[in-house]
Amino acid sequence: MSSGSYYVPAHSAWPIFGVLAVGGMMIGTGIWMVHGSAAWLSGIGLLAIVLVMAGWFRDVVRESMGGLYDDQMDRSFRWGMAWFIFSELMFFAAFFGALFYLRTFALPWLDGEGAKGVTALLWPDFTASWPLMTPPDASIAGPRELLSPWQLPLANTLLLVSSSVTLTVAHEALKMEFRRTARNWLAGTVVLGLCFLTLQGIEYYEAWHHLGLTLQAGVYGGTFFLLTGFHGLHVTIGTLILIVMLVRVIRGHFSSERHFAFEAAAWYWHFVDAVWIGLFLFVYVF
Repeated sequence: MSSGSYYVPAHSAWPIFGVLAVGGMMIGTGIWMVHGSAAWLSGIGLLAIVLVMAGWFRDVVRESMGGLYDDQMDRSFRWGMAWFIFSELMFFAAFFGALFYLRTFALPWLDGEGAKGVTALLWPDFTASWPLMTPPDASIAGPRELLSPWQLPLANTLLLVSSSVTLTVAHEALKMEFRRTARNWLAGTVVLGLCFLTLQGIEYYEAWHHLGLTLQAGVYGGTFFLLTGFHGLHVTIGTLILIVMLVRVIRGHFSSERHFAFEAAAWYWHFVDAVWIGLFLFVYVF
């Protein structure tokens, strides 16, 4: 219910279902990674997330097309999306912070900096370097070889940067009521997102099976898959959102003045693209 000055959302079970779906997927993924089982739970959780997104999007679209939203509701959506992206920024900032802490402080300390005489007793032959190919603990096998940043990672960078351009063209076309142009360029953005995910899957296969770069390959393997994996999950979600926007454009939704759902999807996609630039630079290149 909206009165123009405040908004009281209708009762909805989607947030509860969403929490259960995400929780199930994360628990299943954790058990799968540690014990090699419960992959089915992770798959069910992922499927449940997709179903929750579909149902929740459907309800919001119906409310929007039914004329239930006013300017106040538009502001609520904008603030909500802004805070959501800020929370995602802090999410990735924590992972980048862990990476920088390891590289700037932890490894030099293990090499004896600032604590000489102590680390020398633990790993006297350890030499700090990044990427860490030889972990100080001999029981942990590091990666045999590193991924070249100038092959698949560079191709994925070009794909995502291009996708931001195509999405911006689609957004501007929609604002000028060039619906066919908006549809075509948005479809191109979806294709670029799918290509990125495909190349990332190929990259993971090569790293895991041919280079020895796995989750068990020391701290470098753990940080690599943590950062790139969560980013890949965000690209997957963003691609699903863009597909929904494409279907809505095809069905004649949105106008030049009222299209915040499209705009919010663009905000999210540009954010995900910006995060990838950081990943490319600090995970692959430097």
